[in-house]
Amino acid sequence: MPTPKMKLLAVVGSRHYTNYGKQVVDYLIQGLRGYNIGIVSGLALGIDSLAHEAALTNDLYTLAIPGGGLSDQVIYPARHKPLARRILEKGGGLLSEFAPDFRATAWSFPQRNRLVCGIAHATLIIEASEKSGTLITARLTADYNRELLVVPGNIFSDNSKGVHQFMKLGATPVTEPKDILDVLGLAVLSEMPRAKPAALSADEARILDILTEPIPRDVLIRQINLPINAATVILMQMELAGYITEDNGIYRKV
Repeated sequence: MPTPKMKLLAVVGSRHYTNYGKQVVDYLIQGLRGYNIGIVSGLALGIDSLAHEAALTNDLYTLAIPGGGLSDQVIYPARHKPLARRILEKGGGLLSEFAPDFRATAWSFPQRNRLVCGIAHATLIIEASEKSGTLITARLTADYNRELLVVPGNIFSDNSKGVHQFMKLGATPVTEPKDILDVLGLAVLSEMPRAKPAALSADEARILDILTEPIPRDVLIRQINLPINAATVILMQMELAGYITEDNGIYRKV
């Protein structure tokens, strides 16, 4: 349950998150474990649901504010009904200003966003494209004179363009949990955890080491020094996992 002195952090971001985005959510929220902090988000697909899940995993209070009513028949998205139930079972909350049976619609999500950022002491954006709905929340955060935090991303990734827009406008960059604690005015209780390296095979790790800059597919395959079929399979698996991206035959790290 929330307490009067609890600091609420809104965590929002892209529906189409990358592996990097998931790692960031897990790392930063894990670093808030043990502090009197609650995580607020919109129960949406992508970064929102990852934030709720990470809060539950790390025994933090979490508040979900969906874009529609709270009855079991209309809660949106429907696939997150089990997540909503677990939030309540672990002492979290569900909040909506809409009637219980109101079905989410296009205009209700931007309206919901003002509650997400308005109820929180600060808003953290993890991945957002230039036209992402997340940017509405970012603008509202600034309008409400709340702290806006952003996680820097890959400059070649579309998922970072919206984030970097607000960084240029003065949003606070976050690269470790301590940055969040500083903004919320909380003292560090102990040494903050470091990000855990991803579980990569030796070949996958070598590919990431090679991709210090964008590289054409044929050049990359030669540098991998594996049979073409094997190299193609590994590249496909890494792209599906969100470690790398390919555009017009050019591979980049995500």
